Amino acid sequence: MDLHGKRLVILGCGYVGAAVARLARAAGLQVDALTRNPTRAAEISELGVNPVVADLATDAWHERIVPGADLVLNCVSAGGGGLDGYRGSYVEGMRSFVAWARRVPVGTVVYTSSTSVYPQSGGVVVDETALTEGAGETGRILLEAEAALRGAAGACGRWFILRLAGIYGPGRHHFLDQVRAGTAEMKGDGSHHLNLVHRDDISTAIMAVLASPPALRGEIFNLVDDTPTPKAEVVQWLAGQVGQPAPLFSGGPASARRGFLSPPDRLISNAKLKAALGWRPQFPSFREGYAAILSA
Repeated sequence: MDLHGKRLVILGCGYVGAAVARLARAAGLQVDALTRNPTRAAEISELGVNPVVADLATDAWHERIVPGADLVLNCVSAGGGGLDGYRGSYVEGMRSFVAWARRVPVGTVVYTSSTSVYPQSGGVVVDETALTEGAGETGRILLEAEAALRGAAGACGRWFILRLAGIYGPGRHHFLDQVRAGTAEMKGDGSHHLNLVHRDDISTAIMAVLASPPALRGEIFNLVDDTPTPKAEVVQWLAGQVGQPAPLFSGGPASARRGFLSPPDRLISNAKLKAALGWRPQFPSFREGYAAILSA
């Protein structure tokens, strides 16, 4: 589908949203973008984007963004505040969007969820058919937001949900920062697989979904690179690249994120997205992605 001249509204235009805004403007789209961050608003306005500073979870923005957009990307982040912050950004934010869209229905909606909705561990391969019962607290909140979109009859012509793995990229490289700082020890044994995706691959995948044939609709896609890799292998490689000793792993309980008691060990599959849209990651593993960051 040709996107030139269409209007895209980005809700929660932060790290991912700003990257999409750049691609969208280059492709000839008109872009309105909602952000909580005045600094981000100033940055994206230089791209020719119309920024609106407001909280998605409120209705303060409803009169400031013209309804009836061709395309909408909801890529809001939690914004802090623990579980209440999660619920406010994701569930209340989605409800606010649905209320706005029901005034004048939009065309295509893409929502960026997370692979944290999957509870599986034990080294299994996880695709979009995997059960989500048993997800952690934050995963359950994201599933509630997904359900609000899926049940929003009359708000949009079609919807897609992208479940993102761990995001990294320019200016966002936690493991590299730890290794560069000379971290001597990390928790856990380093054996669990990291499922990662580079910011620039997220943005190209989102553009591919927005431009997908109109007959494609109502799909959930995992968005991750091609190469889930044990954490120990990632940090050892990074240490070699920056000339630091590789951190040792304590063997104790590893820190967990997004509501898990311990880091889940699974291999998230991107096969469905690749088959449906022909999308391929520019950075198929952490090596290519971090090499680009280091070279910059």
